[in-house]
Amino acid sequence: MTSELLRNAYERSERYLSEIDSQRVFPATSDLTALTGFEEPFPETGHAPEDILRQLDELGASATVASAGSRYFGFVVGGSLPVAVGANWMATAWDQVASSSVTSPVADKIEKVTSQWLLDVLDLPRQSAVGFVTGATMATFTALAAARHKILKKQGWNVEEDGLFGAPEIKVIVSDEVHVTVLKALSMLGFGKSRVIKIPTDTNGAMDISALPVLDSRTIVCTQAGNVNSGAFDPIDEICDRAQVADAWVHVDGAFGLWARSSSSKAYLACGIEKADSWATDGHKWLNTPYDGGVVVCRDDEALHGAMSVSAAYLKERDGASQSYIPEFSKRARGIDIWAALKFLGRDGVDDLISGCCDLAQYFAKGLEALGLNILNDVVLNQIVVSWDSAEKTEALIHTVQQDGTCWFGPTVWKGHNAFRLSVSSWKITRQDIDLSLKAIEDSMQKIETSK
Repeated sequence: MTSELLRNAYERSERYLSEIDSQRVFPATSDLTALTGFEEPFPETGHAPEDILRQLDELGASATVASAGSRYFGFVVGGSLPVAVGANWMATAWDQVASSSVTSPVADKIEKVTSQWLLDVLDLPRQSAVGFVTGATMATFTALAAARHKILKKQGWNVEEDGLFGAPEIKVIVSDEVHVTVLKALSMLGFGKSRVIKIPTDTNGAMDISALPVLDSRTIVCTQAGNVNSGAFDPIDEICDRAQVADAWVHVDGAFGLWARSSSSKAYLACGIEKADSWATDGHKWLNTPYDGGVVVCRDDEALHGAMSVSAAYLKERDGASQSYIPEFSKRARGIDIWAALKFLGRDGVDDLISGCCDLAQYFAKGLEALGLNILNDVVLNQIVVSWDSAEKTEALIHTVQQDGTCWFGPTVWKGHNAFRLSVSSWKITRQDIDLSLKAIEDSMQKIETSK
């Protein structure tokens, strides 16, 4: 029964992936309507496993977003490398609780190896602590919890025991282009979204260093490596220099942009990032591993352990135990996906993946300009911000392209302008995919013009 069921699931999954580039990138209305087939009363008796897989396939597959395909340019989402999908399936079959060497020796060993590989390929301090979390939101949360722990400990305050009531105040600095997940992490940590100091940014969305206030030992500066719209990098090198003098903490939100460190053509953008105190990134974005796979890196092992560790009579392990570095006890062995991707790609392959996407973004931007569209950002990485002649025409173009289904991108607002954002993040994207997308955009523009 088990082998037949798994074979059934494999065959349906394999067919889905083999056909993904020929389907609509976003489901048609009829596919969305068909999802009502899942609306049924809780069953009194169980159903046959093969019927359950059939329902998932027949009702669900056509209603997926083809973000694993080659013409998805919406959010910063990379399609999973086949080897990472395979490793994910095996890890799922193993069903490991990847929190320590006691609950899973294999997951513990692979994640420790992967931690060192990540520090190597991203060229971060080699003695840093690494944790595998769900995504950059939790990575930032975890890193900033370590920052809070260390800053308050220096002031003689034990925040894990005594909470924040009456604690010394911590100053938090972000840019006015800070990603919402950083604000979410700050709110969950009790810092509040409205109490942060927001620094203005330049025309490409990088923090204006001249507006940075005086730092001190009670300061956390949240920097950005890869603006989610423009791809811009804050001047992290100089910020870190100032922070080191003041004994302040610098965190880098590098959900996708941190991978520029591994690119021979783009590493200069991330110069000096190694001087920071903590970093957040994702595997499921630019490394192209399955969701969910985020990574937190912290220079100070003791700060991260102090913020995250717990004790109980049945917990004896300390050195490198997963639950010592992240919020979760119950976690899947997500480091295995990242290990598989890194082993498959190697240093040269990671470089090719990141550099190649950046080259394709440049190619895409030139094609869009040739159509008469406006590129609103300096395309320094893999992100393109685009508008048409007016907010109304821009909105109409987004809608028309989405209805066409050849490719998909969504709206944004950039420096007060209604626009749309294109992200080139997948290993599958080729120039042919961009040419097909440009043709769909051009056809949509003509359709809008002739409908007036």
